[in-house]
Parts: sequence; structure tokens; C-alpha cells
Amino acid sequence: MAEETPQGAVPVEPPRGMYPARLDEKGRLKLPEKFQTYLGDLPEKKLFVTSLDRHMALVYPIAIWRDNEKLFASHRDNPKVVKRVWFTAQELGSEAEMDAQGRVLFSPELRRELRIENQPVKVLVANGAIQVMSEELFKAQQAEAVQSSDDDVETLQRAGLK
Repeated sequence: MAEETPQGAVPVEPPRGMYPARLDEKGRLKLPEKFQTYLGDLPEKKLFVTSLDRHMALVYPIAIWRDNEKLFASHRDNPKVVKRVWFTAQELGSEAEMDAQGRVLFSPELRRELRIENQPVKVLVANGAIQVMSEELFKAQQAEAVQSSDDDVETLQRAGLK
């Protein structure tokens, strides 16, 4: 999904695919070049780095995180869910910017919670945010996808997947 832009501006296309990356010993995620370009082309450089579920890290462009804050403020269907997800995001979250070498700093709390300190990770973009998953989470999701791939593809082909 392309990042929303002011009228007349060209939307920023996120990278497609999953890429290897690594958090260094100082807690900085070195982003692949395509991800650096994606973030560098956004109008605002501020990021919010957090987790919503204590399993996967998310690097949000600040404009997308502001949309989430609006949802938290207005969602009335289940206030306890909002309170818990918001709490987790704030507890583990921190503001950041990508540095000149394409690195983004993760808070110590987030790195410890997700066990990604000085570890290889996988990165991809979904809904405008960069998802960062540990090797452990990647392997679990990969095994689930492999196990059900035939049925899943058939289901989506019936729905119109080409």
C-alpha cells in the first residue's frame, strides 16, 4: 500500500518482498537500501518504533502512527483492547529517525522483549510500516505458510487471485 501524500504528489511506493537485516550491538537496525529509499522519500523523517503484540517490531513513519493514535482515541467498540494495545505500544515504543547510514535505533526494552539484540531479522513492509521479525518468528510463520499453502492459494484463486 502506497503512503498517502498531499494532492498532486506522487505516492511513495514501499518495497515489496522480505529482506534479511540485522540489529547491531548498539540496537540499531541496518535497513536494506530499498527500505532506506522508502523512508528517505517520505515527507516526514520521524519514525515510531514499537510492537503492538510483543512478537513483531514495527517501524512506523510518523504520519501512519498518527493515524493509529486517532484510532486509539476514537475506537469505542472495545476500550479494553485499545487500552492494552496502546499500553504495549507506549511501553516498548520510542521515536527515532533513520541515520545517514540507514540505521534506526530500537529501544532496549523492545530489543529485550523481542529477543532481537545483535540478531539477524527479516524485514518487510505492510500497511506502510516496516515489520521486523526475529528468526524464530520467521521460521514459525514460514512453517505455517508451507503447511497450508495449497489450500490458501486455491482459496484466493477462487476469490480472484491471478
